[in-house]
Amino acid sequence: MSDIAQIHSTPDSEGSDAEPEEPRRRFELEETGFKEVPKRWRKFYRHWKGEGDSLGPNEVICPVCKVVIRSTREFRPGDRVYCMPCMSRMVVVRSDDGSLEAKVTY
Repeated sequence: MSDIAQIHSTPDSEGSDAEPEEPRRRFELEETGFKEVPKRWRKFYRHWKGEGDSLGPNEVICPVCKVVIRSTREFRPGDRVYCMPCMSRMVVVRSDDGSLEAKVTY
């Protein structure tokens, strides 16, 4: 897969006792007009619109530059994402309130 918001699954530490995961939902991404990255990657990013904006299951917000990173598949904890505008590498984690957020690793 050549998408910039590539999904990498982490190995399951519980072994064969864990329940099999449901397949990830897929999403069709539309051009968002995000001009800060090359045209090929624009559909994978959008601007955060503020307080009334909400994130979908295939979106996380970059804590560094406040850009929304999008994927063609839903995010799950342990997925790694890359923010092209600020060049940050992150891992998706579940927050205390149950939502998904990105934590910077580099």
